[in-house]
Amino acid sequence: MTSTEFIVRPGTQEVVVTRVFDAPREVVFKTITDPNLIPSWWGPRSQTTIVDKMDLRPGGVWRFIGREANGSEYAFHGVYHAIVPPERIVNTFEFEGMPGHVLMETVTLEDIDGKTRMTTKSVYQSIEDRDGMVGAGMETGATESGDRLAELLATIRS
Repeated sequence: MTSTEFIVRPGTQEVVVTRVFDAPREVVFKTITDPNLIPSWWGPRSQTTIVDKMDLRPGGVWRFIGREANGSEYAFHGVYHAIVPPERIVNTFEFEGMPGHVLMETVTLEDIDGKTRMTTKSVYQSIEDRDGMVGAGMETGATESGDRLAELLATIRS
């Protein structure tokens, strides 16, 4: 399975996550923007993801809820700032358990001979916010979501 690369430079407010998927860019874009497919790959396997809102347009809002097996829930939400199919999505991202800590996320999809390099650049309001997210296990969650997305894309391609 393709690995997920994380760049977390000391003293900066950003995290850059890169992964190559064995699927055309258009397929990856459609998969990550389809509210019916998001529960199949977003978040850890141990939870159920519910797409509460997803208005995929500049100014549109999104909200995803993660539900654990014991019934506990936590949610994330944001606002879309730019949608450029099949190249780029820009949105805010906020964990509702820590309101006020909003980051700006830019997802870029690059065609690489029929495969897709997805680069997600997250810019936090402060280095402390960034370090808090990394310390909370963000790398594990992003890697697992990437693995699940790769598995889903393999079924869509076939």
